[in-house]
Amino acid sequence: MARAWEKDQVHPVDEVPRPTRLVAFGLQHVLAMYAGAVAVPLIVGGALGLSPAELAYLITADLLICGVATLVQCVGWWRFGARLPIMQGCTFAAVTPMVLIGQDGGLPAIYGSVIVCGIAIMLLAPVFGRLLRFFPPLVTGTVILVIGLSLLPVAGNWAAGGAGAEDFGDPRHLGLAGGVLAVTLLLQRFGPGLLGRVAVLGGIAVGMGVAVPFGLADFSGVGEADWLGVSTPFHFGAPEFQLAAIVSMLVVALVTMTETTGDLIAVGELTGRRPDPRRLADGLRADGLSTVLGGVFNTFPYTAYAQNVGLVALTRVRSRWVVAAAGAMLVVLGLLPKLGAVVAAIPAPVLGGAGLVMFGTVAASGLRTLAGVDFGGERGGHALTVVAVSVAVGLLPVGVPGVYDGFPHWFQTIMDSGISAGCLTAIVLNLLFLHGRQPQPAEAPPPTGTAPASTTGTVPTPPPDDAATAPRGPAA
Repeated sequence: MARAWEKDQVHPVDEVPRPTRLVAFGLQHVLAMYAGAVAVPLIVGGALGLSPAELAYLITADLLICGVATLVQCVGWWRFGARLPIMQGCTFAAVTPMVLIGQDGGLPAIYGSVIVCGIAIMLLAPVFGRLLRFFPPLVTGTVILVIGLSLLPVAGNWAAGGAGAEDFGDPRHLGLAGGVLAVTLLLQRFGPGLLGRVAVLGGIAVGMGVAVPFGLADFSGVGEADWLGVSTPFHFGAPEFQLAAIVSMLVVALVTMTETTGDLIAVGELTGRRPDPRRLADGLRADGLSTVLGGVFNTFPYTAYAQNVGLVALTRVRSRWVVAAAGAMLVVLGLLPKLGAVVAAIPAPVLGGAGLVMFGTVAASGLRTLAGVDFGGERGGHALTVVAVSVAVGLLPVGVPGVYDGFPHWFQTIMDSGISAGCLTAIVLNLLFLHGRQPQPAEAPPPTGTAPASTTGTVPTPPPDDAATAPRGPAA
């Protein structure tokens, strides 16, 4: 049955939209993740006192490898890549450890530890791939909910003008963000066909149209940027392998693998192609390869970007080739710094208005998954406890920044990320309260021949994907 379906139809993940839609949908993904992608090199480079020229070099190198990493993840090569619509970018979990490493050993020490971190991720990928049995709908729904809720403050900061801005909270910023949000919602509700699917792009375009005449967009960096920029291996010197730095980055590796696992499962729920252990291992292995490339080409560790998960949920465009097109755009931006400067000129409030609906959609997707969990009876009470405590632990560092400042750096690296903290808590509590226990009669599986209720809401689940378990050679 499944083979007949596959012969006649293409899975939505593998569909290739028309070129115009491919470009429009892909550009949305680039705009959704651009600010986060360039933030990591800006923070690390600024903390290490790099010159403006060196900071610009870090940004172009980052965009280039972001694009390459996304292409590997979406298109796939041999056993690298989950072949799902996943955008890749620098992880924020590594910022604090990298700043501390750089203050002692400079960029060469950072890049040495990043290379080892990537190799460790590739070696550990099969082990993580076998952990899927610890991610039932109760855990995955909780993780997706925490991902969305932990991202909302990021959108809030953007809407207010950007964290650290002198005019943070200016009513003009909030008004602009609110306008972008309103336009996005109106386009999604009333926009016909393609226009409704590119509602985020339309909202950003209208926001830019308002921001430019009011002087809220700064294009001064466009004229100063070079037309061509190519990142060369070990631009800042040969990597140095220091034991303390490597140990610190190995902790980061565990955090990024946990985050990527959550994002891959979230995208699987949204697209109707839930990753099996092999696909999850392939996705994590792509993370490792990208991180090694980051250490070689003067950038940092890579992970799946949750904000783009929200865009998949909002637009309902599930094609991995759309995200691959976004990866190709990032490669171009990394090679042409002037174009990157144009994208960087988009004001933070414009991105904030779009981010509010995207990140809120991620949280709502988590609630939709949890709606399929039975919260009745004693077992249901335990399930409710798992959700409640996991969300609380996940949002603690988001709502109270610096709450773990008195703890060792390795502990901060794990717990300061709301996503990894919430995910680890959900896994542990599910093992403690529910894993391996017999379900109540109310939770018994349906009679033979009756299809189980879908936990993915409006996203139709196609017949089993044989390609997920079949041996795969190099992608065409």
